[in-house]
Order: sequence, then C-alpha cells, then structure tokens
Amino acid sequence: QVQLVESGGGLVQPGGSLRLSCAASGSIFSINAMGWYRQAPGKERELVAVISSGGSTNYADSVKGRFTISRNNAKNTVYLQMNSLKPEDTAVYYCYAHVNQFGVVNNYWGQGTQVTVSS
Repeated sequence: QVQLVESGGGLVQPGGSLRLSCAASGSIFSINAMGWYRQAPGKERELVAVISSGGSTNYADSVKGRFTISRNNAKNTVYLQMNSLKPEDTAVYYCYAHVNQFGVVNNYWGQGTQVTVSS
C-alpha cells in the first residue's frame, strides 16, 4: 500500500502565496508522474499541474505563470508553489502519484488539502 500525505493548505489573501507538499510512502519501487488536481464546490475535479519523473511539466492554462510544480525524487515528494493567488483558486487540492510497485502500476491520491483565497 502507498500513502500520500499533503500539507501546506490554508487561508490566504488574494495576491498571496502558498506552497503545498505531498509525500509518498509505502510499497514503492519508483514513481512515474506526480501531480495536483483541485475541486471547487459544485465543480468537477480538474488537473492543475503534473510533473514526470524526468522533470517535464504541464499546467492548466488557468495557473500558467503563477504556479510551479516540482519534485524531489529521493524523498518521493511533490510540491506546488502557488503565487498571485486568486479567489477562483479556492478549492480542495489533491495530489496523486503514478506508482510502480515492483511491476504493478497504480494511481494513488492524497486526502486533499483546503486552499481558500479570500480577503
């Protein structure tokens, strides 16, 4: 089994910054892609950013230029630096990992962390 533990959410004013972290642990041989999704009330879950094991990144258009995804492969951890936050960024943010468990590949999700952007 694999556990993903997120941290770093909270309340921030518009224009502010937050940094989310997500650490994976458990039965892991290697991790392919890691990323972040978010879900706002009444909306579907949407991709925010993804990063490959080699460091290639992809972002939702709505966060390009404001958010930066990174990872530390040695620590099985992914980060999301969020700058210039807007009220529309308010959502529960979920990390995920595409994990290779010694020949079997599975997707795992974190429990979610609330990000609220409000004055």
